[in-house]
Amino acid sequence: MTEADYSFGNPDEGRPGPDNRSDYRLTATARVVLELESKAPDASGSERARDLACRLRDISARGMSLFSREPLSIGALLPAQVSLGQRSESFTLMVEVVWCRPSQSQFLVGCQVLDSAGTAYVEWVEAVAQALAAE
Repeated sequence: MTEADYSFGNPDEGRPGPDNRSDYRLTATARVVLELESKAPDASGSERARDLACRLRDISARGMSLFSREPLSIGALLPAQVSLGQRSESFTLMVEVVWCRPSQSQFLVGCQVLDSAGTAYVEWVEAVAQALAAE
């Protein structure tokens, strides 16, 4: 991440409703792709997973909030690809939807980043820690 990819955020500034994260968060320029439906293991090459591209609102070591075109089910466990700013590779993460509420013509969604095998959880935590240290 570079300085242009994020800014330091005040936890409660301009946020409607309660926010349960205890970590500081960064406002980030990023794209998140959530896998809503996975491809069946025996599916032919013509079938595809159903993905949802979202715009990131902010991040912390253990969570993120994002804008979605459609509502997401609370408790849903979803694979996510997070592309942060100038970083060449995206982070492969597993997230749990913690809350979802309407916000103008879209939905604001809160997700917890889970420590899951085969994901870039450790790299994610390190990247957020480095970004916070740079602030």
